[in-house]
Amino acid sequence: MSKLELKIPPPILMIVTAALMWWTKSALPSLGFAFPGRQAAAIVIGLAGAAVALLAFASFGQADTTINPLKPEKTSALVVTGIFRVTRNPMYLGLLFALTAWALQLGNFGVLVFPILFVLYLNRFQITPEERFLAAKFGSNYAAYCQRVRRW
Repeated sequence: MSKLELKIPPPILMIVTAALMWWTKSALPSLGFAFPGRQAAAIVIGLAGAAVALLAFASFGQADTTINPLKPEKTSALVVTGIFRVTRNPMYLGLLFALTAWALQLGNFGVLVFPILFVLYLNRFQITPEERFLAAKFGSNYAAYCQRVRRW
């Protein structure tokens, strides 16, 4: 299973997941749902996800470190300011918000499992390897950061 670590860029994984969600909605139309404000909620969650991700990109830019999720060895700084004071993975959280917004927009119970699968995959094959690298590179500073700030 370690062959899957750091292989699929999270934005590509999100796009594939979103496509599978659309396919699932098409394949299981009887599982559709609607509620007042569903589209508004999808928009708000989607915009919140975009804001979280953009704040993370800005923090990485200020720290002059890589945003490439497949090359954690190129990390030059431990970013613990800005949105990183709230979550250790705001870019991934932003992608999760986008998938959640998409799930609401699709309005189908069958698609609700996909954001959960996205998180499980990222935790195992993206975040865990990144955390191993950061722990080795930044030692006690990273350990202290992990104690203060949750993963998601």
